[in-house]
Amino acid sequence: MKHESPIKRRKSRQIMVGDVPVGGDAPIAVQSMTNTNTCDVDATVGQITALQDAGADIVRVSVPSMEAADAFGKIRERVSLPLVADIHFDHKIALRVAELGVDCLRINPGNIGRDDRVSAVISACRDRNIPMRIGVNAGSLEKELQRKYGEPTADALVESAMRHIDILDRHDFQNFKVSLKASEVFMTVEAYRKIATQIDQPLHLGITEAGGLRSGTVKSSIGLGMLLMDGIGDTIRVSLAADPVQEIKVGFDILKSLRLRSRGINFIACPSCSRQNFDVIQTMNDLEVRLEDVNESLDVAIIGCIVNGPGEAKVADIGLTGGSPKNLFYRAGKPNQKLDNANLTDDLERLIREEIARKKEQEDAIIARTGK
Repeated sequence: MKHESPIKRRKSRQIMVGDVPVGGDAPIAVQSMTNTNTCDVDATVGQITALQDAGADIVRVSVPSMEAADAFGKIRERVSLPLVADIHFDHKIALRVAELGVDCLRINPGNIGRDDRVSAVISACRDRNIPMRIGVNAGSLEKELQRKYGEPTADALVESAMRHIDILDRHDFQNFKVSLKASEVFMTVEAYRKIATQIDQPLHLGITEAGGLRSGTVKSSIGLGMLLMDGIGDTIRVSLAADPVQEIKVGFDILKSLRLRSRGINFIACPSCSRQNFDVIQTMNDLEVRLEDVNESLDVAIIGCIVNGPGEAKVADIGLTGGSPKNLFYRAGKPNQKLDNANLTDDLERLIREEIARKKEQEDAIIARTGK
């Protein structure tokens, strides 16, 4: 079931966040944000490491004080992922983290005061090739725009972003990306669609304050999915009131479902019914936990009966169709062997890992032979 995505992505200029390209023809980057106290260096490093293990490309860290800035420097020394420093109002903090090796500044130039302060931050970024992210949120619009529009709207978000962009334009600084986030899906989507036609910088997507794990996943999937289907978006963050690791997992699942990026196993599983010949739900729950460490791409179909099972198994890398007295296991679309229920999960995990190893051997052999 290997198909190219039919989505035609918006053409954007490319920037570099550390060693991760964002925009242009680069893969859509997945990022999250730490929720530890930045001054607790060990805890923050531990969370960044967990996010990296989950597949994060970029991690944002809040830096609200000079004490946090100094802690950021220690964190920077201990992790390899590109780090974005989240800074509001105080330009001195921005200058400090620039010295300490930040890979991107999330800072709105209109919020940091006099023009000389803005110039100092832009100069520091230009000298060190550090990009910025202009981050507009519906909950923190400028008071003037609140009075003008009465309430947050898509037009208000776009106008706020363009004000910040105008400041960077006056300083001839184009090394930036933009986000326009609201917790309301339609407002967010409309704002991104509007600004996508006005600038060529990369766009960072997100539904801000989306909610808890379940509701936030649904809201983010709908909002980000609508934009990604339009070809809009160069990096994404799923904002959940949950373990940040879950944000990375959901982000990759969204991209995987749209064939925009693949990481880990793509499970095709039936919801189960009285026709099932094994416990589909428990089997899936166990496999997802056991195979969380897998980064390689693989389509695995787990279907409880013979109605849809054979058809799904034939187009997957690996498939299982419930049958009596034994279940039928498929490899590369063809029946391979029969498995009973007694050790079903153990057998499936073993066979899936064997298939991953086999594919990796084939890929390594091709690389050795062709150099590609």
